[in-house]
Parts: sequence; structure tokens; C-alpha cells
Amino acid sequence: MNEYQIHDHIHLYASWAAGRASSVKNNRFKVEIAQKMLSKSVIKSFILNPEALPNNEEEFTRSHKKWRQEIIDLAKEEELHLTHGISAKLINMYLKSTIICGGFHKHKNAKFIHPPIDRVLLKELYRVNFNDKKRFWKEYENIAWSKFNSEQYEKVISEIKAGINGEPLWEIERYWKGYQ
Repeated sequence: MNEYQIHDHIHLYASWAAGRASSVKNNRFKVEIAQKMLSKSVIKSFILNPEALPNNEEEFTRSHKKWRQEIIDLAKEEELHLTHGISAKLINMYLKSTIICGGFHKHKNAKFIHPPIDRVLLKELYRVNFNDKKRFWKEYENIAWSKFNSEQYEKVISEIKAGINGEPLWEIERYWKGYQ
């Protein structure tokens, strides 16, 4: 029997959190499916390993698009149809759990990790008129993050980048009100 390592433990937890956060009405899937997809993806290789992440914003953006497509393709093997919004949420929650909340939030590569996008965050960005783009945030809140295609997802991330002024992207979550 293989020894149970901390990487195994972190992967199980991060997969569970990502799966719970990403499974939405009209597109439900079990956390076991999320774990299976993430286990097969390149994303798993980043556990406690921010050095393996792309080390500049442009490369991270290109890689994230490939990772989203990889998850979408793995979902098809499970007879699921995931959008870029759902795929991104799965990836972003996993990286949040394994890197940002894993003690590597100050690592130079962690600053490019995309925050999980959801209605709660979009609604608050609208309410506070983040980066003076109130109309933009309302439009994207109305589209619904779980229905975002690649272009829509990337527009939201671009607007966050524009307003966060070079700070780590995870810091936008100060506007996520969730269940605080």
C-alpha cells in the first residue's frame, strides 16, 4: 500500500472544494468527478509548487486558457459539458486551495493566479463600481459566470487586472462577501 502523503491530502481537499464551488444548477457533478478531472490534468502538479506555475502574466494567461480547455475535454470523457466559466472556477478554486491558501500567497508566481469568479464577486464589483466600470460588472453578472465562454471569462479577468494595479489577483477577493 502506498503511503498517504500531504500532497494526497491537499489534493483531496482542494478537489472537494473546487468541485463543490464549480458544480452549478443545470450542470451538477459529483466531487469525485472533479477530483478525477483534476487528477488527470496538469493542475495537480502545482500542489505546494508555485515554481512550476508560469512566471509572467502573459504566459499564465495563455496557460490558463489551455488548462480550461484540458478540463473541458476531460469533462467530455465523463459526459459533462463544462463552459470556460465552470472550468475556470474549478481550476481557480484548486489553485486558491493549493497555492494561495497553502502558504505561497507571496510567491512571485502566485500573483497571477486568477480568483474564483462568481455572482457574489461580480455583484459586489458592480455595487462598489470597481475601476469605474459599473455597467460592465452588471452586464457580466447578468450573463452568469457559469455560462461564460472563453472570451467573456478573459474580459472579466482583464478588468480585474486593470483595476487591481499590479497587486496579486487574489486580492480582488476582498470584495467577495460570500457567507462572511
